[in-house]
Amino acid sequence: MDAKLRPVRGATLNRESTRFNLPSTEIDGDWLDARDAIDGQAPKARTTVTIEKPKTIIARNQSPDIGFDRSINAYRGCEHGCIYCFARPTHAFHDLSPGLDFETKLFAKPDAASLLRAELSKPRYAVAPIAMGTNTDPYQPIESDWRITRSCIEVLAETRHPLMITTKSDRVTRDIDLLSDMAKDGLVSVMVSVTSLDPKVAMTVEPRAPRPARRLAAIKALSEAGIPTIVSIAPVIPAITDHEMEHILEAAADAGAAHASYILVRLPFEVAPLFRAWLDTHFPDRAGKVMAIIREIRGGRDNDPDFHTRMRPKGAWADLLRTRFRIACRKTGLNDRQWLNLRTDLFRPPEGAQMRLF
Repeated sequence: MDAKLRPVRGATLNRESTRFNLPSTEIDGDWLDARDAIDGQAPKARTTVTIEKPKTIIARNQSPDIGFDRSINAYRGCEHGCIYCFARPTHAFHDLSPGLDFETKLFAKPDAASLLRAELSKPRYAVAPIAMGTNTDPYQPIESDWRITRSCIEVLAETRHPLMITTKSDRVTRDIDLLSDMAKDGLVSVMVSVTSLDPKVAMTVEPRAPRPARRLAAIKALSEAGIPTIVSIAPVIPAITDHEMEHILEAAADAGAAHASYILVRLPFEVAPLFRAWLDTHFPDRAGKVMAIIREIRGGRDNDPDFHTRMRPKGAWADLLRTRFRIACRKTGLNDRQWLNLRTDLFRPPEGAQMRLF
């Protein structure tokens, strides 16, 4: 990759979304950007964090395509800048661009733990695993300062509530003390996403996510702490990362991962034009080939949005990848062990003003 194309952010565009018929906004540059322009430098995309005060923190879904019905998102937007992120369109709800705004204009929910405690205290609350990292990464860089994810895990650990985590960051290892305690009771699993083992490719696809070696180190640390750990190749990008599948699975198995999964790249709503522009910038030699394969596996479209089929790519290319995955898992011993069903019978509501008698 040409050094001049080395990315600082993921998206190459910052177009406003008009999908919700929201009014256009005027973008005012701050004085630092003006200073940089005077000095002959390109304005820098700095990260800002806005405090959000939601009324609830557990998000519910009824999707037939995913294996959980509730999740917690401590943050909106994600500084990792993964170009393919299917959560990018959610920034359009705030009249912000799914492009650079999604990576630079973040929202934090510092009241998340207290909201979670309140929801778990409701008499009619029915226990089922809560997922974290399903929309934006719970361990993106700002977690180091805000520690909202950790505060939520502290509540879940206290109440013995089952938890599933998905992340691209080795920052998850900072919470091993809590997670290893939960793992002893079968209350937690962690999925670490590894898209590429090539640092240059990873830096282009996911510019501010930890490098591949650190993610593999996280898998090793989590596994050694007795925490059930899954490697997820998410997503597989045709003609860019698909050739690495076997190598990623082998490296993850060597690091101690017990299970594996993969997802073929999906391009919903505003993600598709962002992804196309990114291809034209960083992989112009194969942009047409990449999109041709994506359209083949998505029924002739950039994306299949339909329930039941959106997570099930079609065609010869998709069939070949499935076969490769099965063979590689068999060779590495991944998915040989029985899948962990997180326990729900240990849940105890949070203590209120009156302490528990037992």
